[in-house]
Amino acid sequence: MKILVSNDDGYLATGINVLTDALCDIADVVVVAPDRNRSAASNSLTLNDPLRVSRVAENRYRVNGTPSDCVHLALTGFLDEEPDLVVSGINHGANLGDDVIYSGTVAAAMEGRFLGLPTIAVSLVGHRHFDTAARVATELVARLGKYSLPSEFIFNVNVPDRPYDELTGVTAARLGFRHKSEPVVESVDPHGRTIYWVGPAGKGQDSGEGTDFYAIDQGAVAITPLKVDLTRHEALTQVADWLQRD
Repeated sequence: MKILVSNDDGYLATGINVLTDALCDIADVVVVAPDRNRSAASNSLTLNDPLRVSRVAENRYRVNGTPSDCVHLALTGFLDEEPDLVVSGINHGANLGDDVIYSGTVAAAMEGRFLGLPTIAVSLVGHRHFDTAARVATELVARLGKYSLPSEFIFNVNVPDRPYDELTGVTAARLGFRHKSEPVVESVDPHGRTIYWVGPAGKGQDSGEGTDFYAIDQGAVAITPLKVDLTRHEALTQVADWLQRD
């Protein structure tokens, strides 16, 4: 199996390097990742500036672009051979519920899906046990090699920040939903000008049984199959009727 690995925390991040080392035991791996932290870049592509690629080691490359840039570039001409799978991560922190809208980690996986490949986005809900998340990712890749799934699947995987032996299981879960974000943090720069920092994400609101939030709270790995279609299909008839009103 040939795997493309990317992320949004940058090519030097602990998560991507632990993941790469683990996947190299079961597959041929090439890394194409941002040259710096590009968290919350979502699905943005760089269109008005050139992308530059630097080789940092054998089959390891950094790009002065977003996570989506990295995967797009890799799959549309940079790599000599197309991989079988795209794995994005390991993200430094959760991508639960509506986090997926902003996540560069999930966006890199989505870009692989746009270009026809099955993809996995892996996030650690914390910053310690990257080895646990890497082992989970490796097991999922091995399972995909044995039992294939259609390429339209995007797996969003969140792993509790605990030793592997303390995981309580692996479960399929739907996305939950957060409360609205905390207020922006106002501060002052050295020149006396007001500046703002985006506030912390809200806590789980829709976080009951069956959600990714609930699985993590129970110590289980949460796997959510995502799709790209954002259409609210059940509302199409309602909107069509609304448009016909005088």
